Amino acid sequence: MGYRIHTFSPDRNSPTGQIADYEYAAAYEDSAAVHSFAKKVDALTFEFENVPSLVAEIAEAEGVPVRPSGSILHAAQNRQREKSTLSRAGLPVTPFRVVANRSELKEAAQEIGFPAILKTAAFGYDGKGQTRVESETRLEPAWQSLGGQVCVLEAQVDFERELSMVAARGVDGDFAAYPLVENRHVNHILDITIAPAEVEPAVVHEAERLARQLCEYLGLIGILCIEFFLLPKSCKGIEAQAAEAGSTGRLLTNEIAPRPHNSGHWTIEGAVTSQFEQQLRTVSGLGPGSTKQLRPAAMLNLLGDLWQNGEPDWQALLAFSDAKLHLYGKHEARPGRKMGHLTVTADTTSAALEVGLAARAALQRI
Repeated sequence: MGYRIHTFSPDRNSPTGQIADYEYAAAYEDSAAVHSFAKKVDALTFEFENVPSLVAEIAEAEGVPVRPSGSILHAAQNRQREKSTLSRAGLPVTPFRVVANRSELKEAAQEIGFPAILKTAAFGYDGKGQTRVESETRLEPAWQSLGGQVCVLEAQVDFERELSMVAARGVDGDFAAYPLVENRHVNHILDITIAPAEVEPAVVHEAERLARQLCEYLGLIGILCIEFFLLPKSCKGIEAQAAEAGSTGRLLTNEIAPRPHNSGHWTIEGAVTSQFEQQLRTVSGLGPGSTKQLRPAAMLNLLGDLWQNGEPDWQALLAFSDAKLHLYGKHEARPGRKMGHLTVTADTTSAALEVGLAARAALQRI
């Protein structure tokens, strides 16, 4: 689109740095380097949440628009702030309590009940910083295993499936949402995204309403992904769960990510405007592009586990003519590390998923 991209991270030759026009490699806490970087850009955005808020503060002090804002970044970095923000915005959330010591931990458990999920308040993603607690006897060991730090204790919700929606909002308040998608996880890491999710239209409308409500509450400029739990139509105790969470429908809000999201990668091949173009458009002051889906799609993650017997067989994967491969340029493959993804579009989501699974299986060398 004619823009020049500057990237800043602690690492040189990072995935973004490999394709950027200018790469700055310095610690996020290096205020002089951040000042130098901010003076050379017209707008600043971020690729993940775990960037110190100091970066946004320096850029804003230099008069550089930060989109989404530093306050949104700050809220998304911490589960306590995230849950509180969602509640204030009027979105239904999983029942939770914040715990900072043993006494609060026990009180929270009495209110939430078991089983429950204990999560660190700060810096958690892909299942990191969380553990399932089955009973009171496991409560203290679980808290100690997370370092005895400030945590959030959440009720374990009996949900039907996990869904997400990527939405965009421009400087003039123009809002656009991509189709609602279904996410399937393995070991707490996203494995497959199916677009669109096969759910009732009422669920899609509810998700879009909640996404718009949150974006407007935050004053978002940029893109944002909202993850949902879909409650069953009928399940013992589900009405009570939904009522405590403030839900009038079947959706509970799980987490947010104010950036391009793994579950939105399918948009590169599957939508008129990819989520990455959407980020660039909104951050640059343009209105959102069309979020229309072109064909049903399935996105499958490629984790470092695929390298355990050597370089995966890329030729075998690309023999599937409908499979589109994306590698991220990471230097080291480790188990559980997201190294890339593949996307398949087809006439139906089931057909796309079938081809995607076969293509990914073909990568593994015996």
